[in-house]
Amino acid sequence: MSSEHVDTSEAPPLTETIAPGTATDPGVRSEAEVTVTVDGTDVTLPPGSTLVEAIDAVDSDTYVPALCYYDRDSPQAEQIGPRSECRTCMVETDEHGLVPSCSFPVEDGLSVSTGAAAAQEARDVNLDLVLSDHNLRCTTCGKNGRCELQDASIGNDVEVPRYGVFDDRDAYEPLDESSDFIQIDRNKCILCNRCVEACNDVQVEGVLRMEGHGNDTRIGFQNGSETMEDSTCVSCGHCVTVCPTGSLVETDIADAATIPLPGFTQSNSIGRSLVSTGKEKKGPMTRMKRDEPKDLAGEDSPDEDAGDWL
Repeated sequence: MSSEHVDTSEAPPLTETIAPGTATDPGVRSEAEVTVTVDGTDVTLPPGSTLVEAIDAVDSDTYVPALCYYDRDSPQAEQIGPRSECRTCMVETDEHGLVPSCSFPVEDGLSVSTGAAAAQEARDVNLDLVLSDHNLRCTTCGKNGRCELQDASIGNDVEVPRYGVFDDRDAYEPLDESSDFIQIDRNKCILCNRCVEACNDVQVEGVLRMEGHGNDTRIGFQNGSETMEDSTCVSCGHCVTVCPTGSLVETDIADAATIPLPGFTQSNSIGRSLVSTGKEKKGPMTRMKRDEPKDLAGEDSPDEDAGDWL
């Protein structure tokens, strides 16, 4: 929907120019309580459920990862996904064949097989495809040991991804280390869109967006800036919380899980970094965000003589 058709007369100054709802997620959840069969076990699910929740409710021997799926136990999960982006959660149904369990609504009487050969192969292939476009430098990653992609690879017994991994340093995007609070490593991004939805639909800050096409698709900023420093970020950290990999990490723990050797850091594993230009007044809000109230609503910016932000 273009901005000229949107009534922003009642919108607060800090949110009137953002684009919420960027995920445009379809209404895929069930409308009533239903009973489905997963690997021979019947399970009854409440309205609003998808197949992945049925799988989680059954004690199955088959591991089904779901990398772009956000934990439904979270109180804000209803505003994030499902996306059906990575297709690592494929299962086989008698009625519909192979389906992505994260976004397929449960149907009464549906029979699901997680261990079917076709489903297992689909999950394996799709996981290897995700790994092929991921910088697999786990030992210099702040999410080492708490990464969902790493967990999925271990759970799926991946030793050598069939399509290789993204290991061309000349093609790496530089780290965005311009913010004091959040480091961005797009080389580890799996384009799950969780951070965009958390920023736009949960926090309603409108900082992040998906931009580009095909192989050039990346996480960008709604105000068109190239760095976090020049974005409208308020450093709430929700994007970091929902990121399944090491693409978004708190700056203070960017090297917390790296091997403690001199020079063995996240920054030099990539080789190039975008750092602060020095024009940023330090504090949780970026310069652009602090200036925004004055630009949009005629309000005063923070007193220039009040000293630096803590």
